[in-house]
Amino acid sequence: MTRAWIFPGQGAQFVGMAADLAERFAGVRDTLAEADEALGFNLSSLMAEGPIEKLTLTTHTQPAVLAHSVAVLRLLRSAGVDEPVAVAGHSLGEYSALVCAGSLSFGDALRVVQQRGRFMQEAVPAGLGTMAAVIGLESQRVSEICEQLSNDEALVCAANFNDPVQTVIAGHTAAVEAAIPVLKEAGARRVLLLPVSAPFHCALMSPVQKRLDAELQAVKISDPEFPVIGNVDALAHSQGTHIRHRLVEQVCAPVRWVDCIRALRDAGATELLELGPGRALAGMVRRIDKALPTISLGDADQLTAFLESSS
Repeated sequence: MTRAWIFPGQGAQFVGMAADLAERFAGVRDTLAEADEALGFNLSSLMAEGPIEKLTLTTHTQPAVLAHSVAVLRLLRSAGVDEPVAVAGHSLGEYSALVCAGSLSFGDALRVVQQRGRFMQEAVPAGLGTMAAVIGLESQRVSEICEQLSNDEALVCAANFNDPVQTVIAGHTAAVEAAIPVLKEAGARRVLLLPVSAPFHCALMSPVQKRLDAELQAVKISDPEFPVIGNVDALAHSQGTHIRHRLVEQVCAPVRWVDCIRALRDAGATELLELGPGRALAGMVRRIDKALPTISLGDADQLTAFLESSS
């Protein structure tokens, strides 16, 4: 069995995340304590106890999901699970993947994504931008419709290519809302506005790029120990400098998750492990490639069962 590891992004958070892992595994408690120290506040309590309104603030969500993923990653390594042939992460999850591959230290990644979340929240005034999931319409058609409707004053574009029939769009709120009936008329089964605080992965995030680049210039980004498939181009870059540029570009570029999964398969993966909260990525993979099984490892029962079966 040749495995690749994948890491979730924003949206996977929930009150109580990693709490059962921390109760059962001392290594998880150590990882969460390390996160608290790196950030200078009690992230672990916020993850475990909420409130949800505070946890879903982007500046808190991003380090919380990263910390949960790295805790699972460290448990796998401490148990002697074979290293992956390659890794990838969905949006924010790309930072978890880079920690996994030794490109970023855990502490640096936590501090960078905390600032990344703050910059994203501040880039667009509340209510001006939004996102929507388009279900049941081929992704190329979604992109074409967005291109036809979009302009500088009313931007709407494809932001996440999650699977062949689910594409998330982002942009000005009025433009996204205006696109909904057009997409439905073109054949979309459903178009659902998402409860997000900003329109991620579109040109409205451009104010983030310069600020994020300054944060990334201040940390060491090493060459990865194994391939990290990037969201922007679904390619593995082997140099830290190229990775830095890619992370800056990622803020405004669409997440090419379908291509990322296919790249992992092409790298030799015959099974995927989803490391972190939730099971959303497993569902996406199932719709991308039914022949590529995914095991979700986000809670204590899942992880215990996996480790017992692997021993």
